[in-house]
Amino acid sequence: MSTVSLVRDVRVTGCDQIAAGVRRLRLEARDGAALPAWEPGAHLDLLLPSGLVRQYSLCGPVGTTGEYEIAVLCEAAGRGGSVEVHGALAVGDELRIAGPRNRFPLVPSPRYVFVAGGIGITPILPMIEEAERAGAAWRLVYGGRSRSTMAYLDRLDRYGERVLLQPQDEFGLLDLEELLRPEPDTLVYCCGPEPLIAAVEQRCARDWPPQTLHTERFIASDGVAVVDEGSTSFEVQLGIEGPVLDVPADKSILAVLLEADVDVLYSCEEGTCGSCETQVLAGTPAHRDHLLSDESREQGCMLICVSRCLGDRLVLDVDVPDELAASKRDSA
Repeated sequence: MSTVSLVRDVRVTGCDQIAAGVRRLRLEARDGAALPAWEPGAHLDLLLPSGLVRQYSLCGPVGTTGEYEIAVLCEAAGRGGSVEVHGALAVGDELRIAGPRNRFPLVPSPRYVFVAGGIGITPILPMIEEAERAGAAWRLVYGGRSRSTMAYLDRLDRYGERVLLQPQDEFGLLDLEELLRPEPDTLVYCCGPEPLIAAVEQRCARDWPPQTLHTERFIASDGVAVVDEGSTSFEVQLGIEGPVLDVPADKSILAVLLEADVDVLYSCEEGTCGSCETQVLAGTPAHRDHLLSDESREQGCMLICVSRCLGDRLVLDVDVPDELAASKRDSA
């Protein structure tokens, strides 16, 4: 299925500051219809008025379809999306979303350890609610620069001692050696800044069983080579009977599609966010992303911003622009 078909029109119905530098948005369908159901770990693609596309975790009550809730940290040194959310959006504004999609699902377990850093608390909140509903044991370690920057503290108050707040200005960096001692039958979920995720990965790889740790990051942990010395040219076909485009060795599939005015979503261009996920109808992708699971790849999904082709041609499930479709008819 083409990612573009997931796009929906929404209206901002709520907008408030919930921590220093963190703005919460509530979104409803513009036509008043129910929004798609979702599960803990899911995120939205927010299609901002400027044309930027950014990903934000759903963090309202689990499964709500009347409205979606997201929270956005303003990053002045970022790529502009969060600044736009903070400076340009207001109640009543209309925009588009795509999704929800879930690359960070909560796997059933009798016990969980949740580790959140800063705005990384957003996907963890619904996970905690789901763990409560399922009767699982859990605890949360939540760090941030200071209490004033840590969102949703009021929502966590009711959980008492199961929530350990560790603002850096009071306690320093999280002591992962102490906080992540191995526990039996336990899964670890972590979301936050890249240094925190990397440190948790290192700790769990050393002392915890394999497959214990689950993480979500929207920035690649290391560089992705979209093109390299091993890259070769190939073709992409738009649909089973659509036009064929050449992908040279020095360009990504995404770049070629954009040049042809094919309407595809994209954001990170690093194989991390999932916005450009596209269904492969035929051919074998050479996956270079940081995101897709083995199951998703087996089902024919690929990220066209970084991944390439192992053969001569890929057939992709994307919408064909009118001009390209007309050109194909004229040449037939």
